This record gives sequence, C-alpha cells and structure tokens, in this order.
Amino acid sequence: QTLKPQTAHEATVLKQRPGKDEMSALYGFYKQATVGDVNIDRPGFLDFIGRGKWDAWNEKKGMSKEDAMAAYVDVVEKLKEKYGMETQ
Repeated sequence: QTLKPQTAHEATVLKQRPGKDEMSALYGFYKQATVGDVNIDRPGFLDFIGRGKWDAWNEKKGMSKEDAMAAYVDVVEKLKEKYGMETQ
C-alpha cells in the first residue's frame, strides 16, 4: 500500500498553514511511510531546518511503513477538520 497522492496534496491546500509541531509530525510520518527508517546522517549544527526535519523523521524510527501511512492520513484528516481546505 502506498500513500495516495490526493492525501499528500490535501495537506498542502489547507486554509491555514499548520503549526510547527503539526508540520513536523506530517513530515516525519510521510518520510517514514515512503522511505522507512531514517537513512541519512543528521545535518550539521547550523542547518536548523534540516536538523528539525531529520529529528521529526528519526522520532518515527522502527514504525512500519503501513503504520506511518495510517498516522499520516489521520493527521491530515485532523488538520482538514481544524483548518478547512481551500476551494479551487
């Protein structure tokens, strides 16, 4: 099973940008669902954004791709309820 492109797209068309913690959760679950356990070195000390993303992904280490996918979809659904979606 793979993440549906529609679900990933829905996370980008919310009426309001999710908070930092919500974005970190989305990123971590997405990477775990699509790649699996973190497979790159942690970025350098001055790469604050890269380190934050790496940390969010690494927090999901050991979670199956299927569980990460389900968690990602759950977070997206909660964010849609919280923020609503842009109409196109």
